[in-house]
Amino acid sequence: MSATLAKQFRIGFSAGAFLLFAWVLAGVSAPRSSLHDRSPRVEFSRDIAPIVFHSCTPCHHAGEAGPFPLLTYGDVKSRARQIADITRKRLMPPWLPAAEGPRFEEDSHLSDEQIALFQEWLADGLLEGNPAELPAAPKFDSGWQLGKPDLILKATAPFTIPASGSDVYWNFIFREPVNASRFIKAIEIHPGEKRLVHHANLLVDRSESARREEKSPGSGFAGMELQIESESFDPDGHFLFWKPGSAPIVEPPSMALRLDPGNDLVLNAHLQPSGKKESIQPTIGIYFTTQPATKFPLLLQLANDRALDIPAGENNFQVSDQFTLPVDAQLLAIYPHAHYLCRDMLALARSPDGSEKILIHIPRWDLNWQAVFRLAQPELLPRGTTIMMRYRYDNSADNIANPNNPPQRVRGGNRAVDEMAHLWLQVLPATPTGEARDPRMVLLESLARHHIENNAADFEAHYNLAAMLQLRGATPEALQQFEAALELRPGDATVENAVGGVLLALGRVPDAIAHLTAATNERPDYFDAHYNLGIALANAREFSRAAQEFTATVKLRPADASAEANLGAALAELGETRDAIVHFNRALQLDPANTLAKENLDALRGAGTQP
Repeated sequence: MSATLAKQFRIGFSAGAFLLFAWVLAGVSAPRSSLHDRSPRVEFSRDIAPIVFHSCTPCHHAGEAGPFPLLTYGDVKSRARQIADITRKRLMPPWLPAAEGPRFEEDSHLSDEQIALFQEWLADGLLEGNPAELPAAPKFDSGWQLGKPDLILKATAPFTIPASGSDVYWNFIFREPVNASRFIKAIEIHPGEKRLVHHANLLVDRSESARREEKSPGSGFAGMELQIESESFDPDGHFLFWKPGSAPIVEPPSMALRLDPGNDLVLNAHLQPSGKKESIQPTIGIYFTTQPATKFPLLLQLANDRALDIPAGENNFQVSDQFTLPVDAQLLAIYPHAHYLCRDMLALARSPDGSEKILIHIPRWDLNWQAVFRLAQPELLPRGTTIMMRYRYDNSADNIANPNNPPQRVRGGNRAVDEMAHLWLQVLPATPTGEARDPRMVLLESLARHHIENNAADFEAHYNLAAMLQLRGATPEALQQFEAALELRPGDATVENAVGGVLLALGRVPDAIAHLTAATNERPDYFDAHYNLGIALANAREFSRAAQEFTATVKLRPADASAEANLGAALAELGETRDAIVHFNRALQLDPANTLAKENLDALRGAGTQP
């Protein structure tokens, strides 16, 4: 008897690389007052209020992250000297990208003219002006910004943040929110007490792999890095995040996010102690659409953490990486990431003709204001375009953000005291002419090879490359890459299962049985490993052991028709016909079109066995 092997594909995106979200003030550039259209003296009602209401108030109101409100003339007047100073230094509103490069949505930076208005208002004596000229103060709804969601999910249990210590990363799992496939146009995240939450991002777990990290269902688990596994090539290319002051993003109708039965949502929250023990219990709201997705964006990551070994006192340490696109793609959003020592970030695109353009330049990086920067208009990146990242780090005492005093040697890593050099791009790839493969697979396979060239010890790159090679039928090369991953993580159940599956496909049954047995020993509740081991044992005509493995699969997934059918087939081979018929019938109850169960029942009837 035979069945299709379950194939594993691990999406090697870590939460450390998804830490996308920080405190920024929402909004695009505020309306600009013309110096030539106003009276010589600057007044709050006419000149200052429009800027404040647009670029400051979204964070500076009750319930948001701003430490004080900026809603009235009195609010702003009492902070006028501070506002004039921090806007002149461009510390507020926080906006990291320089003006060069593409235009981004939610651009909150102030023009030179607007900054000058604050200086002149202070010099003119903080005049209130005519109340009739005061624009209406913005109103903020403490409820759902997009209206009542179609589905509201609340974390099963609250998490208590310790009173002191370093920042905490906690993961909340929202289990199986849908019982039928649905498309999502927006997700609104309510993380709880906002002053305790630095940022949060949401991941889709399509194989319930995060559940293994919980001590009990719904309890959540700690960790900045998440490793989400998937049983098929289905990479999600959406930035689902929350940061103070930000509005939820409504995806274009053609780019809705699919959510299937059995999928979990995992909220990775970066939490900050407040000086006393406090609890949060996040809630998320989901907005569905009936329009299926027809465009499938992808997240690409350039990175070179391996090059990060910054000597104490070094003030001009540079790290770079570059990757050439194998397909045409539209650039939709950019997320650059580093820690405290990074000072300058530059991402460029070099076209096939040799011309270069800036994708983003951050001349004064500040980890506290990291964000995803969405392009106002997509940028076309033709096939053959080389994406380049160049980051500069300052590990000297002159860097006021340096967490070490005196400076210490710093290497690449996931802790806050380590450093990172990451550049994430959200792109929409185009299918090459004459290419039948999914352009996302073409792009990700090329990227995985690039990561391996950069770092032969990159586990996720080896594993993902192997999975993609297996999917397109390059089985011998897939085995090489899976074996390389296994060398990096000996005994890893997922890799043992993958190696066993490839060996079985190559006809190396005894070797396959050895690796699949190792996978089930390492993880006794691993359905795919038990299933694949049952197939391998059946190929070796060890039907008694095969029946044991398929019995385990039926217990793990009682609603799996293939498991029932294969158990029936193993029992039939052992001559246990009545029990075999029971399992074949169960398989057909679960899936009336199950070919294996139907053919076996027909064969038993033809042999004169009565069901």
